[in-house]
Amino acid sequence: MTVTYTARVANARFCSFSKLLLAWKGSIYRLLYKEFLAFFALYAAISFTYRFFLDDDQKRYFEKLAIYCNHYSSLIPMSFVLDQPYGLSMNLRLLPGFYVTLVVNRWWSQYTSIPLPDRLMCVLSGGLQGSDERGRLLRRTMMRYASLSALLILRSVSTAVFKRFPTMDHVVEAGFMSREERKKFEGLHSPYNKYWIPCVWFTNLAAVARCEGRIKDDHTLKLLLEELNAFRGKCSMLFHYDMISVPLVYTQVVTLAVYSFFLVCLIGRQFLDPTQGYPGHDLDLYVPIFTLLQFFFYAGWLKVAEQLINPFGEDDDDFETNWLIDRNFQVSMMAVDEMYGDLPMMERDRYWNDSNPRPPYTAATLFDLRKPSFQGSTFDMAIPKEEMHFQPLEDIAENLEESASRHPNMALFNRLLNAAPSPSGLMGGALRRTSAQLQRLRHSPSIDQCTSDDDDDESCKLGKGGSLPLGLGQETQSTVCSFREEKSCRTPLLDIQFRVEKSDEEGQEKAESTTANAQVMSQLPPPPRASPQPVSRFTIAPHHPSAFLFNPAAHSSLEHCSSQPVINRDKAAPAVLNAPFGGSKTSFLAVPPHNEPQRFRSVSMGSELTGS
Repeated sequence: MTVTYTARVANARFCSFSKLLLAWKGSIYRLLYKEFLAFFALYAAISFTYRFFLDDDQKRYFEKLAIYCNHYSSLIPMSFVLDQPYGLSMNLRLLPGFYVTLVVNRWWSQYTSIPLPDRLMCVLSGGLQGSDERGRLLRRTMMRYASLSALLILRSVSTAVFKRFPTMDHVVEAGFMSREERKKFEGLHSPYNKYWIPCVWFTNLAAVARCEGRIKDDHTLKLLLEELNAFRGKCSMLFHYDMISVPLVYTQVVTLAVYSFFLVCLIGRQFLDPTQGYPGHDLDLYVPIFTLLQFFFYAGWLKVAEQLINPFGEDDDDFETNWLIDRNFQVSMMAVDEMYGDLPMMERDRYWNDSNPRPPYTAATLFDLRKPSFQGSTFDMAIPKEEMHFQPLEDIAENLEESASRHPNMALFNRLLNAAPSPSGLMGGALRRTSAQLQRLRHSPSIDQCTSDDDDDESCKLGKGGSLPLGLGQETQSTVCSFREEKSCRTPLLDIQFRVEKSDEEGQEKAESTTANAQVMSQLPPPPRASPQPVSRFTIAPHHPSAFLFNPAAHSSLEHCSSQPVINRDKAAPAVLNAPFGGSKTSFLAVPPHNEPQRFRSVSMGSELTGS
């Protein structure tokens, strides 16, 4: 019978588990005491012979043999029994063994595969209608067929059940099968186990009940057959567990490893004469305490595997299969017969008018009532009072828009604008360094590209979703545009002009600056190519977004926006017009083209683009 000690260790107190060490039934002492006594007797016999019956030469030879055995005993692969999980050292040999873990998992899986009729009997009691004798006969017969199928499979795998029902006559006499059913059962010739035949009888009766209208619909019939198939599947699993065991070679090598190790220890762990000065043999204790403990642990693990590898035997911790047969048969018959249609009278419960029903407590459990109800992990969290106020949605949206538009490269671009070269020093190479830094900005993943729209004055503007942050100065917004011609021709380097405006209110000064730009541009020397050069005008205002002006003669359309000029292969002499910065005057920069292949570059500018 299975040894149950759960109630004895319900509360973990001082020495609560130590009481279990004194138990005998189902203990390791009962399993191992014979092997332990045999090992100790052999060790004592060898030790007694070494001390009293061998001469000096024989003792020296035995001592060399003992040292040799002790040295090479570690080569025996004890890791078959004691595993090394997660790369731990082999010195940690008191960990659960892989073989034992495999056997324990298999042991529990076999118990969960024992067929229980509880779900089947509930579906059968509610699905097959009829309180007359015919309905009662159908329910009881179908439930008896299910119990018969479980009995046949348990009789095939359990020695305890087979001893109880050694022949089919015992099964008939016990009431699980009638004589007519036995004739049909034995008349069906099959070389395989026929535990499944009662399940087929069950399905045939279910079909008859459906035809008679006792099973109201096909859904109920389907549910009933699904539960029967689950029941039959567990019977099949028990059969396969019995047929497919742990591979014999694995069991053999584990057993040989353990017993050969301790056979070597009988000689290698002997206490030798301390006067000989052998390393590690300074003491002569006669009794090998740690060797006996090692045998107890190693052989104990092996005994655990031997007991659990077949839980359908008659060991102390094997399954109570006969008790399961009795319980399942009695409960299933009661559920489908006596309890069919048997309902207690419905009445109002004692908490009918109570909106907060609370069952009573005894004096022994009153302390549970004093415990506060658990409300959640954050129920007692403290938050500063100033952080509890709701914020207006407008402020939240503005903060989110500002944080979303912030770009990590804007600080670099601000430094580039602050360090913009003067017209006099532009030929010293400052523009080339600036262009190289701006080239790196093109590869930024957060820069949006937009397609030009001819209906909107060929302008390219960034929306809220893909805008760059406030970058150029403190109040400007960043916009990036790249452009190219529809044709695959080479475009010379753009003439870049910077115009500084004081405010939007000075409209007249803006118009004059635009006129001056046009006049100066007409004075610039033409580039060395037949096609016209596109001219970009960069207007940067200290307090307002500046305009990004393009020459309409250079491009008829914009595919996508980028402030990087397209470089021409033809070299041209630089043309620089010196004009002072300051006031409402305008300074112009003419950037020479370079002999490079055409490619796109991007410049992040602190302005909103408008094409003119």
